[in-house]
Amino acid sequence: MGEILSRDELIRRVAADRAAGRTVAFANGCFDLLHVGHVRYLQSAAAEADRLIVAINDDESVRRLKGEGRPVLAAAHRAELVAALRGVDYVVIFAEPTVGPLLETLKPDVHCKGTDYTVDTVPERDVVRGYGGRVAIVGDPKDHSTRDLLARIGSEDA
Repeated sequence: MGEILSRDELIRRVAADRAAGRTVAFANGCFDLLHVGHVRYLQSAAAEADRLIVAINDDESVRRLKGEGRPVLAAAHRAELVAALRGVDYVVIFAEPTVGPLLETLKPDVHCKGTDYTVDTVPERDVVRGYGGRVAIVGDPKDHSTRDLLARIGSEDA
């Protein structure tokens, strides 16, 4: 089971992992109402390195990204659910508009993004390349979304 860590503790853990020769992968997202697409994305990301860090958007940043009424679940609950997934080692909640600052601090070996991106469209690609990391596109086709799940739950046909 993964651990939910403060940023400072995460920095210490990553330093210890690196000292032990372990590689580090990084994934991020809102993870509001977990679905199979999230699980496949994170399992694929975990296969990219020895350790997987998952950064979760805080509640305010989810609201900015997804609109009023979101997130459905509070950040602490989303973090706990993600930490319970096989392959996830560390979870951290972040408030910044992008994960760029976290990437610059942690310098993971690989930054993993879902199949709704290409290597050239990943917003943080220049940050990752700047410190010598690589970007990986992982997971299954983007056929699942929380927005679609919420629409199905809210429909009379559900």
